[in-house]
Amino acid sequence: MEFGEGEGKVPLDAIAERAKKYQPKPKITYKMIQEYVENKYGFKVHTAYIAAVKRSLGLAMYDAPNAVEESKQPRKRPPKEKVEAIMEALKYFEVI
Repeated sequence: MEFGEGEGKVPLDAIAERAKKYQPKPKITYKMIQEYVENKYGFKVHTAYIAAVKRSLGLAMYDAPNAVEESKQPRKRPPKEKVEAIMEALKYFEVI
């Protein structure tokens, strides 16, 4: 098989296009979600709120090796407006 332009050769552009389809999606970080929410809505969200929304949706969470099984204080529920903003960010980044 020969690569390049011309008859009987496989164009390199076609190979590059096909390779893009098989590239894994970049990891979406909490920082990226926080920046998106701040830029679009003008307020900050805490990482605990992002984790709470992900947990409520049943999304995969990072398995921390030193995590505590039960927290000493009950988790605070994020306000409705922040939940909606985080959900919008997760949709934007195609997580949900």
